[in-house]
Amino acid sequence: MRYYIDTNVLIFYLSKKRDDLSSKVVDILNDCVNTIYVSSVAVQELILLYRIGKMEHLHFKSEADILARIKDLDVEIVFFNEYHLAKYAKLEIVPGHKDMNDHAIIAQAMSDKIALISSDKEFVNYTVQGLNFVFNKR
Repeated sequence: MRYYIDTNVLIFYLSKKRDDLSSKVVDILNDCVNTIYVSSVAVQELILLYRIGKMEHLHFKSEADILARIKDLDVEIVFFNEYHLAKYAKLEIVPGHKDMNDHAIIAQAMSDKIALISSDKEFVNYTVQGLNFVFNKR
């Protein structure tokens, strides 16, 4: 199967200590039959977090180290494009959920018809719009 991972799951996956990943998600990530994708939006978000000092626990020396580690884990970065933007424009926003990066990642997974793994409980509210959601219970 194919799966997108949200920014929070990407951070946990990049970490050498993966206690924040449920056993179900670990099984998905470790199954060599599965293809794991991450949105370029999530990668941009991670790089920003690194630049403002919120990813020190990951011990990266540069933004290039982040990209190299993603590649080492065989996670494919899929760039947000016009097709995804069209879905983003039609996405009905759940009241109180105002994170534009989340909306872009959700729209990308929906438009590509690929399941999205996240620890964000808000994402379940988008399943009525067609999101195939796998919850990472921490």
